[in-house]
Amino acid sequence: MSAVVLALVAGAVIGLALGALGGGGSVLAVPALIYLLGFTPAAATTASLIIVTATSATALYPHATSGNVRWKTGALFAAAGLLPAMAAAGLAARLPEPLLTAAFAAVAGLAALRMLRTPAASDGARPVRPIRAAGAGAGLGAVTGLLGVGGGFLAVPALVGALGLRMRAAVGTSLLVITVNSLAAFAARTGGTTSLHWAIIAPFTGAAILGAWDGKRLAAKVTGSTLQRSFAVMLLAVAALMLTDAIH
Repeated sequence: MSAVVLALVAGAVIGLALGALGGGGSVLAVPALIYLLGFTPAAATTASLIIVTATSATALYPHATSGNVRWKTGALFAAAGLLPAMAAAGLAARLPEPLLTAAFAAVAGLAALRMLRTPAASDGARPVRPIRAAGAGAGLGAVTGLLGVGGGFLAVPALVGALGLRMRAAVGTSLLVITVNSLAAFAARTGGTTSLHWAIIAPFTGAAILGAWDGKRLAAKVTGSTLQRSFAVMLLAVAALMLTDAIH
C-alpha cells in the first residue's frame, strides 16, 4: 500500500474519531505518522500540528455558527497557553527521540484513562476558578507545543471545570483554543531543520477534515459511551506500543 493511500486511510480514521467524540482523535496522528508513514518523532509532532490546526479550524466553523463558541473566554484561555506552546515547541526539537516518544505515550495513556473513567459529555456547569483556568491553559499549551496534539481531551474538561462552561460551549470553545495553540506551536517550529513532507501531510489533512464530518453522523447512530470506550481501548494499545518502542 502506497504512503499516500496510508495517509488517506489514517487521516480518515482520525477525522472520524474527532467528529464523533468532539476531541481526542488527533492524539492518534503522531503514532500514525511514525509507525505507518515512517516519520521521525520530531517530524511527526511538527506535521501533526499542521493537521490539528487545519482540522480544528474547519470544525470550529459549524460550532461558531451554532453559537457554541465563547470567544472572549476562549481567547483568554488560549492566551495563557501561547508562550508555553511556543517554548515547548522549541524544546521538542532538542529532546532525544526515545524521550519524546515516551512522553507522548504517557499523554496518550492519560487521555485513554480519562475517557474510560469519565462519563459521556453532559451539559453540567461549575463555578469559574480563574487561577485553575490560567494553569490549565498554560498546561494545555505546553502539551500542544511539545507533543503536537490538539489536547481536546484536556481542554474540554478544563473549560467545564475551571471556567464553568456547559459542555456544548466547552467543545466549541476548545476548538478555538486548540487552533490558536497549534498555530503558535507550529510557528515556533518553522525555523527548525525538520523537513515537511507535504505529499503526505496534505492528503492526511484533507482526509481528516472530511472524516470529521462523517464522524458527526456516526455519533448520531452510536451511543457516546460506546464510542468513547472503544476509542479509549484503542488509545491504550497505541500508548503501550509507543512506550515499549521508547524503552527498547
